[in-house]
Amino acid sequence: MTKIQRALSTALFAGAALGATAAQAAEDPQVRAWAATCATCHGTNGASATGIPAIAGLDSERAYTLLKEFKEGTRPATVMHQHAKGYTDEELKSLAAYFSRQRP
Repeated sequence: MTKIQRALSTALFAGAALGATAAQAAEDPQVRAWAATCATCHGTNGASATGIPAIAGLDSERAYTLLKEFKEGTRPATVMHQHAKGYTDEELKSLAAYFSRQRP
């Protein structure tokens, strides 16, 4: 196997492993249950049809940053700061990743 073939093989394997992790997180029933509680305001799977911001398809890092700001009280909110405080940072990361994979 040449160096290029070995590098391509390694890259494909790494990509498949990352894809499997993302797919597992998307199918995690606990994350889906947490996300379902967001539907009341943000719409099914985060695709809001009202004046409340849609969160479906939002970049995962951006979504996590926003959630952390709500949790820390540094971003103004009506109720989001209360919701965000109920989750650990890892749970917020899981929610952010989940909504980033949803269709806007």
